[in-house]
Amino acid sequence: MNSRTLAVVAALSLAGTTAFAQEVKVDYDHDANFAVLKTFAAKIGTTWNNPISEKRVLGEIEQTLTEKGWTKAADPAKADAIVVLHGATKNQKSLNTFYSGGYGGYGWRGWGGGMGTATTTVDEYLVGTLVVDIFDAKSKQLVFRGIAQDELSDKPEKNQKKLEKASDKMFKDFPPGSKDKK
Repeated sequence: MNSRTLAVVAALSLAGTTAFAQEVKVDYDHDANFAVLKTFAAKIGTTWNNPISEKRVLGEIEQTLTEKGWTKAADPAKADAIVVLHGATKNQKSLNTFYSGGYGGYGWRGWGGGMGTATTTVDEYLVGTLVVDIFDAKSKQLVFRGIAQDELSDKPEKNQKKLEKASDKMFKDFPPGSKDKK
């Protein structure tokens, strides 16, 4: 197999893929006293019109916060922190262009060149965004915000794994300052 054929095979194998990696960002109020926040209540703030997915996401975030030492309040009105989840999905497009034939130059004075073809395909994929806002229930001030964004799959099992990974990343050093105390 010559180098041109190898390049064609490599380009064709990548033509249908998208290069979207999971992105997780976290910010928090550095003056907030997370030590006094022990209980929480969680709810969906902005629905993404998929009740099954919303239930899974809510459950994952509640489980993660519980694993971090917080307790889900029996009475949401008495919680120390209010966790509000916002979700959105958006269709994205990826353009993939494959060139074949001809040669890589422009020819004489930038014009001309060899005969070749270019084929462009458009791939559409769904990107999901999850925003986790945590408010101090007494002061009503936002104390933590986590944002996760990733390409969604049409397979719920894959999306669950992506959600778990995003939750792990988002709450890795939660509550803020806990990493410094260990």
